[in-house]
Amino acid sequence: MFGSFERMVALRYLRSRRQDGFISVIAWFSLLGICLGVGTLIIVMSVMNGFRIELLSRVLGLNGHVTVYADHGPMPDYGDVVQRIRAVPGVVTVTPQLQGQVMAMANGRASGALVRGMTGDDLVARRLIPDNIVAGSIGDFTDGVVMGDRLAERLAIGVGDRVRLISPVTTTTVIGSVPRIRAFRVAGLFNVGMFEYDNSFVYVPLAQAQLFFRSGEAVNAIEVMVNDPDRVERFREPLATATGDDLRVVSWKRQNASFFNALQVERNVMFLILTLIILVAGFNIISSMIMMVNDKRSAIAVMRTMGASRGMVTRVFFLAGASVGVIGTVAGSVLGLVFCANIESIRRGLESLTGGDLFSAEIYFLSRLPAVVDPMEVVLVVALALSLSLGASIYPSWRAARIDPVEVLRHG
Repeated sequence: MFGSFERMVALRYLRSRRQDGFISVIAWFSLLGICLGVGTLIIVMSVMNGFRIELLSRVLGLNGHVTVYADHGPMPDYGDVVQRIRAVPGVVTVTPQLQGQVMAMANGRASGALVRGMTGDDLVARRLIPDNIVAGSIGDFTDGVVMGDRLAERLAIGVGDRVRLISPVTTTTVIGSVPRIRAFRVAGLFNVGMFEYDNSFVYVPLAQAQLFFRSGEAVNAIEVMVNDPDRVERFREPLATATGDDLRVVSWKRQNASFFNALQVERNVMFLILTLIILVAGFNIISSMIMMVNDKRSAIAVMRTMGASRGMVTRVFFLAGASVGVIGTVAGSVLGLVFCANIESIRRGLESLTGGDLFSAEIYFLSRLPAVVDPMEVVLVVALALSLSLGASIYPSWRAARIDPVEVLRHG
């Protein structure tokens, strides 16, 4: 499509010389703009993908895909409900739990916590907890509690120490109403990489939780895992039919709808904003190429008089403009992919240089900066950048081909 003549002339026009150096500088800045735009867009989209995947894996790793709650008090006859839920097609596991808010105290420090009472087998089945034990052993769960390491750090306790849990529900005695207080030995600490869970969750053996909350043999929640969590809404109706009208069925999408919707909106807005960088670079290509055409009017007239066709002139300037876009897009893609592959190392390096915390777990929920590259999104970004840069080269090359060599040579 492009002959050696067109390639040679286009390359010559892109080189900086004294009389047209300013034009070449604009072209190179256009290339840099496309490179940064493409690279930044790939990095940001990959980080947003990583955020969603990491948060989703932790949310679904510690919480059920569907949770069944009792509208009025605990469920004393939950055994029958569990059997009916297990009979629903697509249900993988069913975990009865006793959940409650408490105040955790140790060494004169206090912090709010969420107690989840469940059996040892059910806790081991939640692979996210056993796979992320950082101290102690999950095997000692029957003789103690397993809690988040950040919560333990706030209370200044470790494995083998005792933590007091205070229930907000009081007990009436002869001296008045007193809160329920019980000390538990810490059997293990976990770190799943999500600040909210590491800073608040305490797992207690189900029998001891029932004794602490004085619920008898009842539970107040049943978590259900299904074989297709992305299509969890289609399980709500069968589960509601199996559990009855007195129980409430809530999916993970409904429980976390506002959070993940906000994440999706932010992702879309960031895509639109960063696309403007590429768009601005495309306008820079148009301006630099128009300036180049005006500067090369005499050269174009000479080429036309020597036998160059309008098509050849069009291809020369189109190739010059397209080269800027293609090189910038390729360089930006490589920059973005390399940055994503080393993003955690880059973060730590910047933190060591600045001495600050660039990615606080208290603010961003996660303890590490995730980046998951989606090949289809990379293809979309590359296609978008190429389309804008190639489109920006059409008008200047058409304008160059419309130059009349007779008028140019006549008026000098």
